[in-house]
Amino acid sequence: MKRDFLEIVDLTSQEIWQLFRFTKALKKKQKKGKSYQPLKGKTLAMVFQKPSTRTRVSFEVGMFQLGGHAIYLSPDEIGLGKREAVSDVARVLSRYVDAIMARVFGHEILVELAKYASVPVINGLSDLTHPCQVLSDVFTIWEYRGCLDGLKVAWIGDGNNVANSWINMASRIPMELVLACPSGYEPNREILERAQKAKLSEIKVVRDPFEAVKEADVIYTDVWTSMGQEKEQAKRKKAFKKYCVDDALVSKAKPHVVVMHCLPAHRGEEITDSVIEGPRSIVFDQAENRLHVQKALLVNLMKGF
Repeated sequence: MKRDFLEIVDLTSQEIWQLFRFTKALKKKQKKGKSYQPLKGKTLAMVFQKPSTRTRVSFEVGMFQLGGHAIYLSPDEIGLGKREAVSDVARVLSRYVDAIMARVFGHEILVELAKYASVPVINGLSDLTHPCQVLSDVFTIWEYRGCLDGLKVAWIGDGNNVANSWINMASRIPMELVLACPSGYEPNREILERAQKAKLSEIKVVRDPFEAVKEADVIYTDVWTSMGQEKEQAKRKKAFKKYCVDDALVSKAKPHVVVMHCLPAHRGEEITDSVIEGPRSIVFDQAENRLHVQKALLVNLMKGF
């Protein structure tokens, strides 16, 4: 029976840890130059409504390293829901490929793809969530710290799709998650309430970034204006003025705090050059780990560990 990966909560806590251990083994093989090609003869369709450097390259390279092949389908080529019905695209691609990764605007497109596809569907990003990113982020933190015990994460800025996936992760991995967001830019209420009801983690939304970073092990930020929100840019820049991750904010966290950003970064807005290039930044480690974590996910969904 096929499995999709649309949300962090599609995995159990045990499955997340299993995925992390497999990722660690895959990364070790790759660093030693050892070939591992369990997906030889397999093909991944990569459907894009939104362009991306990391998502395309990490999935395409990942499939190549695993012995498979990836096909890039641009917005103009496929026209999801415009040139062709989502349900038709899902069923046609299922006859050609072994899995579908889609990076879309509306999350409902992913849900419909998964409903009609007979092969696994992976959420490469939607306006609601970005689960592959946060899986990679938490793996990176585990790799850096050696454990996730007593973890406190401070999210600074927009309560966007990445923030929503962090909240979902907090319903699978115990942590203290504090999100500092301006009024009107909070995370998705339904996702927040569901995670809080799970009572696995302490999750709260505050207004003050300095309150959020107190005793934090991780400071995380993202762009203030996501793709598709360009008309709100001036308004958002004003609303988020006090939500810049700079040296002053980082100094209020734990001495060994790490700083993360899913990229691309607007340097000088949500994060300063001195922080992203500084000794506490693990931004490029987390970017690399998209490759390794997604390879583990692809093997799991297309073949099984």
